[in-house]
Amino acid sequence: MDINNDNTASVNTKEHVLVCISPSPTNRRIIEEAYEIAKAFQADFTALYVQTSPEGNLDREDEIRLQNNSRFAQEKGAAITTVIGENIPFQIAEYARISGVTKIVVGRSNTGRYHFWERQTVTDQLISIAPNIDIYIIPDSKIDIKENRVRRLTGQIIPTPKDLLITALLLILETVLGIAFSKLGFTESNIITVYIFGVLINSVLTKSHFCSLISSFCSVLLFNYFFTEPRLTFHAYEPGYSVTFIIMLIAALLTGSLAYRLKDNARESARAAYRTKVLFDTNQLLQKCRSADDVMRVTANQVILLLDRDVVIYPVEDGIPLDGAFYSQDGDMNSEVALKDSEVEIIHWVLENKKTAGATTRMFPSARYLYILIGNKAKAYGVIGILAKKIINSFEYSILMSILGECALTLENLNNEKAKEAAAIVAQNEKLRANLLRTVSHDLRTPLTSISGNASNLMSHYKKLDDETREQIFTDIYDEAEWLIRLVENLLSVTRFENDEMKLNMTTEVLDDVIDEAVNHIDRSRAEHEITVKHPDELVIAKIDAKLIMQVIINIVNNAIKYTDKGSRIMIEYGLDEDSVYVRISDNGPGMDEVNKAHAFDMFYTGQNKVADGKKGMGLGLSLCKAVVEAHGGKIEVKDNSPSGCIFTFDLKKGDVITNE
Repeated sequence: MDINNDNTASVNTKEHVLVCISPSPTNRRIIEEAYEIAKAFQADFTALYVQTSPEGNLDREDEIRLQNNSRFAQEKGAAITTVIGENIPFQIAEYARISGVTKIVVGRSNTGRYHFWERQTVTDQLISIAPNIDIYIIPDSKIDIKENRVRRLTGQIIPTPKDLLITALLLILETVLGIAFSKLGFTESNIITVYIFGVLINSVLTKSHFCSLISSFCSVLLFNYFFTEPRLTFHAYEPGYSVTFIIMLIAALLTGSLAYRLKDNARESARAAYRTKVLFDTNQLLQKCRSADDVMRVTANQVILLLDRDVVIYPVEDGIPLDGAFYSQDGDMNSEVALKDSEVEIIHWVLENKKTAGATTRMFPSARYLYILIGNKAKAYGVIGILAKKIINSFEYSILMSILGECALTLENLNNEKAKEAAAIVAQNEKLRANLLRTVSHDLRTPLTSISGNASNLMSHYKKLDDETREQIFTDIYDEAEWLIRLVENLLSVTRFENDEMKLNMTTEVLDDVIDEAVNHIDRSRAEHEITVKHPDELVIAKIDAKLIMQVIINIVNNAIKYTDKGSRIMIEYGLDEDSVYVRISDNGPGMDEVNKAHAFDMFYTGQNKVADGKKGMGLGLSLCKAVVEAHGGKIEVKDNSPSGCIFTFDLKKGDVITNE
């Protein structure tokens, strides 16, 4: 046995302490002892409340004490959990097994027998069910134990006037129905069934167990008085009736007890299912939220759905509470709720101590609202105020804390997403800056070196060079300078689009003029290619930024010139397509493979195709074309030309012709 315990300890390296909470006045001392144990072992700490009876069985004093004990455990760092079940040892052991609990701390008030016929105490049963868990028993005051037992017994026995009236009416109705059955010739067994059925109905309609006992005993007495010989007396001639009375009493008692238990279980199951659904819906709704305001709104609505109370939420930024929003049970919302002076001190205390304050608590008990922190140990996201109509019972409080925990987790995730987006933007900018530096330092070196070399050659050997050679050198210098100018223009335009600094100057233009002007600004080497423009028959008008669209056309045509051999054909055609204008630029060059087409519009992508003029570009031209076209609300694409080459197509918005009469 010792070897097994050692092995278990070696596997479970993380300790987990579970303390059982109750309405007992000395339960705080038990929680304190459990906290010290958890602190000594550096263990996880959980406080468990087993709810065994309907909520109405706890009087206000017990509810307040239970809530205070739960909050005290929470202040000590315990996670509050509530389970529902009649078998206390089984519920504790089952939760401990599922949650990996290694130590359980209970009070002596929990060690009585669960049923009077059981030989084992609660502690003995707990040890037998969970033999591998250390169980610490903290003595409670015997006076408190006796007081709690008397209070619970009194709450179960003393019936309300309504329950007594229902019991009396049912007994009268059963007797009248039995007399009617007797006159109709029914046997006594049928009449006994009527009384047992009446006990069952009484158990369903009343809340006190004592009413079921009254109904059972009175049913036997009434049956004896009205339906056994001699009638209208409590005597019975036949000796077998004594057995009948005993069986009838036992059957009635069992029927009533089972009915009460089923009713309680059904009520608690329905209540637990409803609250679990609220928590599940909260998780689903919070996952759809994309802003902190949406998260707060969903949280407030779910708290109202759970507690049926007005709610106010004050968001917190950098530890400072801001004006909040009020959410009513009727669905009204006032987003302009100012932070009152009377609430400032309470909310600041909640933020500083990370504890609950306000109504029904020891701190600021005169406040109208119960104030609870929305956040975690690292950061506070807000403070929620809940109107204090009545004490929040333990199960509702645990669900409430779960909802607020989900809210804090969602807000944390939103902040993490924003941080990731900011980091991604920074990384993208750094990548852009690195690519620019790499490209400037590498790709610009060739034309600058050519310009510098040609200028040096002219300065050193100008008189020795003939006119034709000098003209060629001047032409090379001009071409290299023009290439640098276009490259810098593309570079500036791309960076403006990336930083959202590009402003479109939209005007209504005749596309014929824009394309003709663009052709005039195409690379000087266009003379080595056959460039044709296919004009449509109708007038084509587009709403565009003429300067940027010209740059798009120039970039695409220059790209075709760069990647096609001398003598290739390049065609520019355009026209109307319903409510849009299309521009199509095709060539009969070598074309692109699928990889290059997929990345054709990516920034700094230059592809693997052989450049006809031997001059490598920066990969900015087509990327800029895509940015400009999309800024105009259109799209651009590239596809294969038949039998060879590429076709670039983009569309623009059609312009309206304005005439002056």
